[in-house]
Amino acid sequence: MIKENIRDESAYRKVKSPSTVEDQIEKLRSRGCIIEDYDHAVCALSNINYYRLAHYFAVFLETKNRYRDGTSFEAVMHIYDFDRLLRSLLLLALEEVEITMRANISNYHALKYGALGYLNGSSFDARHNHKAFLKKIDRMIENNTGEQLVTHHMKKYGGAFPLWVIMELFSFGNLNAFYSDMKTEDKRAVAENAFDLPYRCVENWLQCLSELRNHCAHYNRLYANTLSAVPKQIPNSERRLSNTLFDYILILKQLYPRNEIWNTAFAGKLALLMAEYNEVVDLNCIGFPSDWQAQLMDR
Repeated sequence: MIKENIRDESAYRKVKSPSTVEDQIEKLRSRGCIIEDYDHAVCALSNINYYRLAHYFAVFLETKNRYRDGTSFEAVMHIYDFDRLLRSLLLLALEEVEITMRANISNYHALKYGALGYLNGSSFDARHNHKAFLKKIDRMIENNTGEQLVTHHMKKYGGAFPLWVIMELFSFGNLNAFYSDMKTEDKRAVAENAFDLPYRCVENWLQCLSELRNHCAHYNRLYANTLSAVPKQIPNSERRLSNTLFDYILILKQLYPRNEIWNTAFAGKLALLMAEYNEVVDLNCIGFPSDWQAQLMDR
């Protein structure tokens, strides 16, 4: 299929030829990267795709083909490891928000409209595309035919899935879309009951956190990168939010369901991670202010 889509034969000539690990190391050196431990570089490039690491080396570029003076392979690998561990920490926190939203949305919607009320387009806002939504539900069920919850409801209930069951198949993006398509009064009720927040904030922040989760789940670089959307302002906060990683973490804190363990479950672990890599991590590259710890920690 992909070959059929490449209609211009010259495209084959434009694609770069594959290179050996040794070639890749020489390319890095030619651009000014300091490689003191050759064997370590060979091991790293044998286990991590050069194209993936190139995204991290790009942070250190001074010109198109030249790294800043003093750029070392070790420093770039430390940034790579920091980014990897940060994504893992964020995914755990985002999981808490996702599960909390599933519970609050499904409980509210099912109690108001019935266990299968989501199959009725009238239980959503007028802009909701119910036909497309039902097709998504069918695909979710089809793609998860081997899951126990699917086989159980197919056999025992003839394929009738209560909302609280079908939501277990939802991605963060599906959940976000479901909430956005709910009626305004329903979104308001869920936002106030679950978070004591305006529904417009919750709706916007879910969209932002869905993007953040996608970055983390697909191993995209967070360091020296920005996200696309600017989150809505936090009520009663003087800080003007932007599309930096730090501001996304601030809204994650607002939606994190268990305030009493935020410090130990996330903020405290983040502080340890930052301390471990403090010699290579530039706070500006992740949008962190100098007082970031005071802003994230619950006192």
